[in-house]
Amino acid sequence: MAKVDRRIVRTQEAIKKAFLELMSEKSFDSITIQEISDRANINRATVYLHYLDKFDLLDKIMEEHIKNMSDFCEAEADMDWIESTVHCMEYLANNYLFFSTMLASGGAPYFRSRFVQHNIEEFKKEVDVTQGKNSGQNEDIVVEFVANAYVGVVEWWLKNGMPYPPQEIAQKVGELLERNL
Repeated sequence: MAKVDRRIVRTQEAIKKAFLELMSEKSFDSITIQEISDRANINRATVYLHYLDKFDLLDKIMEEHIKNMSDFCEAEADMDWIESTVHCMEYLANNYLFFSTMLASGGAPYFRSRFVQHNIEEFKKEVDVTQGKNSGQNEDIVVEFVANAYVGVVEWWLKNGMPYPPQEIAQKVGELLERNL
């Protein structure tokens, strides 16, 4: 595996942080590359060295978090709902700036639909409509219901400044997931 230059990683992190801070303050459409570079304390050309434009930057940030969430789901396949939900809520809390900007403040409505779709794909792996509590139900309806409820709770939690610690909210959400999947 190729060794990544730490300066590149630091620069990209500074760009992403500056961009998310700006998105939490103003609309995406009004953000300029110059503002991002000023906030990140780098040259404007450096932003273009790493990203095509602000759309590419936004897309790369969203992809990174969706991939991280997918990796978590894969790694937690053997865990129960409560335990795996704790890890997810901790990830959301550790990346509060991103998720609160994308979900709670409406920074990028496109991300919400991608986040819901990610959860639909993950919950689809768990739902069984042939037996048990969901016997006879429509799989698509069950996963749409659960994924949208999950994302709705995450939005509420972030909008309200995470009023419960990740472990406590995960316990409650995990219990609800167990009841419905």
